[in-house]
Amino acid sequence: MEKLKELLARDDVRGVIRTVSGEIIEFHHPGVKDLFDLVAKRPIALKGAFVADRVIGRGAALLLALGKVGEVFAQVISSPAVQVLNDAEITVDYNTLVPSIINRDGTDMCPVEKLTMNISDPEEAFIKIKEFLTTNNIIES
Repeated sequence: MEKLKELLARDDVRGVIRTVSGEIIEFHHPGVKDLFDLVAKRPIALKGAFVADRVIGRGAALLLALGKVGEVFAQVISSPAVQVLNDAEITVDYNTLVPSIINRDGTDMCPVEKLTMNISDPEEAFIKIKEFLTTNNIIES
């Protein structure tokens, strides 16, 4: 995990995953796009993986739970995200715990955090996040 935290310190890296086979996967986009793409296209890469991320909200936590990751570190994490990870029996460590993740404008709650606030099923969250990312032209359908 220390190696992942070092990689996370780079300006261009938003998140890092080390798969159980030792492969390092870096995320460079803000939000959940890269994590969503990995869950959608290579879910096996997440199973048992170590994850370090700058910001983890409830939506990302539900995707991590769906992927059955082994351990998570976040520089900033929301209380609802910690609850999701604890419920999924995923080890979690963090630097800063916040009540919720705020949107990029700083004017409201993160839209994905808000979208998943009342969702407890990771598969349902995946569908809702896909709809959100597609509607907002963040991913192609």
